[in-house]
Amino acid sequence: MASEIIARPKGLLLVPPDRWAQLCPPVLAQRLAGLIDAPPAAAVWPDAEALRPVQVLVTGWGTRPLDPARLDNMPALRLIAHAAGTVKALLPAEVWQRGIQVTNAVAANAEPVARFTLAMILLAAKDVLAIREAYRRDQVRRSRAIDWNGIGQDGRVIGLVGASTIGRRVVELLRPFGLRPLLHDPTRPAAEIAALGAEPRALDDLLAEADIVSLHAPLLPATQGLLDAARLARMKPGATLINTARGGLVDQAALVEAVAAGRIKAILDTVDPEPLPRGHPLYTLPGAFVTPHVAGAMGTEVPSLASLAIEEIARWRAGAPLRHAVPPAELDSLA
Repeated sequence: MASEIIARPKGLLLVPPDRWAQLCPPVLAQRLAGLIDAPPAAAVWPDAEALRPVQVLVTGWGTRPLDPARLDNMPALRLIAHAAGTVKALLPAEVWQRGIQVTNAVAANAEPVARFTLAMILLAAKDVLAIREAYRRDQVRRSRAIDWNGIGQDGRVIGLVGASTIGRRVVELLRPFGLRPLLHDPTRPAAEIAALGAEPRALDDLLAEADIVSLHAPLLPATQGLLDAARLARMKPGATLINTARGGLVDQAALVEAVAAGRIKAILDTVDPEPLPRGHPLYTLPGAFVTPHVAGAMGTEVPSLASLAIEEIARWRAGAPLRHAVPPAELDSLA
């Protein structure tokens, strides 16, 4: 097997061709071709005979799930490189049980989400969305700083829920801006949170202290509706909730009520259901700003996902440890 891997392992690109063209421009495709011997990207699984020699499986957006029966048809499979985020719904547990290595591109997708979150935090700290609404309505410029007393970035308290890859990266990005990050994550010890550069907090305390709350937790049975009516009521009057994680983390009916009452504001890149039905109040409430799940990799950012997957394949070819491996112990906590 080792000689086959060194020679140039057989690969399979199981990504719809149109999506693969976006993920993998020619310069990356050339790099990948030097690492594995693979036919053109395809949206459907090939027959059993074509699967037998596959050692490296490359997956991404639009890949159809791998079931145990099909896995049985790939006895040579040694690596699955996922050029996208979570693999939770894509791969069965048997993959790890058979010692197949798995890597994903969560880190590459986290970067644009973290940048989007930072941008929204900075806008929210200046209350830009509310000021825009007032300017649009009144068409009168308030030029004196005293007219906007109580807004600004310096010293504002930012409450982050979830020390995920994105949550940790947001803490890093906040450092130059004079903002004070709090972080809640029940799976992380306080010392680890402090080492990241944030102040550890219980969730209820974080909600009561923060001027801006940003969600970065996975959607699990334990986190479904994490911010219910009672917890939303703990937020400071005038505080802003940012959600770039999963819409199901928030009781949406309670959120609509709080925003409609003018008690809090909401910047939402993820909602539940997604998309919202036509005519939903969050589209038009002055205190809500809703975008259609655009925080993650889009446009020029998308090739970074394939680039990460290709670099992982190169490390595997060289016998080096994977940098973005997905261990089986983390499956239950994946989004």
